[in-house]
Amino acid sequence: MIYLKLFLEFFHIGLFSFGGGYATLPFLYHIADVQKWYTTKELADMIAISSITPGPIGVNVATFAGFKTAGILGSLIATTSVILPSFIIVVIISKVLEQFKHNKYVRSVIYTLKPAGCGLLAAVGVDMFINNINIPGMILLAGLFFASLTEKRDPLFYLGVSALVGLIAGFFNLTG
Repeated sequence: MIYLKLFLEFFHIGLFSFGGGYATLPFLYHIADVQKWYTTKELADMIAISSITPGPIGVNVATFAGFKTAGILGSLIATTSVILPSFIIVVIISKVLEQFKHNKYVRSVIYTLKPAGCGLLAAVGVDMFINNINIPGMILLAGLFFASLTEKRDPLFYLGVSALVGLIAGFFNLTG
């Protein structure tokens, strides 16, 4: 039964989260509140890990959430089901796109999806900021932001520094 629930929840996420991986976060927070498969703190950790690992963030978070919920099979189900709607939609669209690419209604839908995706991402950013206030993390963010203004380095350098500081802080349990 848990596998069917995982499939349905993550298929729903894959079907309705336009705008990339971060657009899946409101759905993932909803799952944390309703299903109780993981806590919001664990979700924040999943997001952090997914942000520094290769691959799409939404897929990585689905994999971690599925693993947390039901082990390896759960991660396979969550990952597959979050990808499946996009795969189906792309196959269908590729078959009919040539006929409708100049249709004003199709162009209107595509034009409307862009700001909707931006709005979802902004809502997630505000929600993550409000629900996960962490003074040491904010100090690190401000320090790295100002360092990036004065020291022109590859953004991966600052990402690596923040990951290293986060790992050390987590190891010594210094994360508020």
